[in-house]
Amino acid sequence: MVDKYDKATRSKMMAAVRSRGNRSTELRLAELPRRHGLSGWRRHYPVAGTPDFCWPKCRVALFVDGCFWHGCPRCRRAPKSNQAFWDAKVTENRRRDRKATKALRKEGWTVIRVWECQIGMYWFSLNWAQAQFG
Repeated sequence: MVDKYDKATRSKMMAAVRSRGNRSTELRLAELPRRHGLSGWRRHYPVAGTPDFCWPKCRVALFVDGCFWHGCPRCRRAPKSNQAFWDAKVTENRRRDRKATKALRKEGWTVIRVWECQIGMYWFSLNWAQAQFG
């Protein structure tokens, strides 16, 4: 389909769209530790990579990687248009994820990464989490 706007106009329009965050995914995930009695967690704690959730006292960081933005091997469907841009974007996101994980582990943090698509299927390692955090 041909865009009725030129590239500069479309870019300006898209830049004006402000994100409301990843609310549905984060809220779904925030419900899980509450439901299972896990305590002491914080959202968006200011450490390397800004984890979605973390337990500062235990030094555990949890990242929920969006399937589209981080390239889930199971369910990501790459856009048909502007493929070079999107491939580079996902590659850069993954590079940044590895860098944040490495920095946190160097500081003694345990890093847990889950795909967005895994949230609805199960509460990953819930037994482990309950054993760790009580």
